[in-house]
Amino acid sequence: MSYKVLAGKKVAVLTETEYIAHELDYYSIGFSVLGASVDFMTYLWGEQSRTIVSDVDAPGKQVYSMEVDKDPINYDPNNYDIVLISANYCSVRLREIPPMGSLGSIEELQTPPAVQFFKRAMENRNIVKGALCHGLWILTPCPEVLQERRVICHTVVLADIHNAGAIYVPDPSHVVVDGDLVTARSAADLEAYFDAIVQAAIKRG
Repeated sequence: MSYKVLAGKKVAVLTETEYIAHELDYYSIGFSVLGASVDFMTYLWGEQSRTIVSDVDAPGKQVYSMEVDKDPINYDPNNYDIVLISANYCSVRLREIPPMGSLGSIEELQTPPAVQFFKRAMENRNIVKGALCHGLWILTPCPEVLQERRVICHTVVLADIHNAGAIYVPDPSHVVVDGDLVTARSAADLEAYFDAIVQAAIKRG
């Protein structure tokens, strides 16, 4: 792959506690090497910054943490070339309706800022979107943007994306590209998934 092939491109990564550390490291290093800048975003709950935690491999293994100072409520997805939702249970936490732990209502399901951010990105075909593993849960409150989209995901999410109208494609490569939407089965497929995102971004100039 050519050096700096994504020069000038901007990437937004929605993430939360329970992120997978090596996935976010892969984005940070990989996109930087290719010339793109990366903004990690999460809910700051009114603070200037927030520390999120990765304890995916705990107990008995290293717990990682990272500080995030960008909240999706303050950013426009249309200012980015690539918008990603990180794997594992980040999407579940990002669908939370403030204040955290409230019961909410059906009418409120699309209101969390991260859900709105990703939905608006889905409505712009010039933005490459990526969802890995459990990531598509960020969109199940918005079936109108998932209907008829060809995807692959973790089996835990399969019933939900099917009910939202997406078309499950059990591709042997574990990566499915549907135009501007790139999905992959799990974090085990990160390298192929990343390459597919980069190729999709190159096609969009």
